[in-house]
Amino acid sequence: MNKQPDGKPAHQRKASFLATMKAVCWSFFGVRKRSDYERDAATLNPVHVVIAALIGAAVFIGLILLAVRFAVSQ
Repeated sequence: MNKQPDGKPAHQRKASFLATMKAVCWSFFGVRKRSDYERDAATLNPVHVVIAALIGAAVFIGLILLAVRFAVSQ
């Protein structure tokens, strides 16, 4: 069984995908409390973090493209 630094097996992490998306959004913004970071490190599923980061990056790029298109069209 693969144990994580917090001592829990990887399959016993309890955070939902929505909680993972919230943590990834805050990390894009760059503002986190140390206690929130430690809690996230103990509860977030690494696979969910990667998927949420890819979704967040795609949304961010889409918003940038929309803003550029809007600015150029005027």
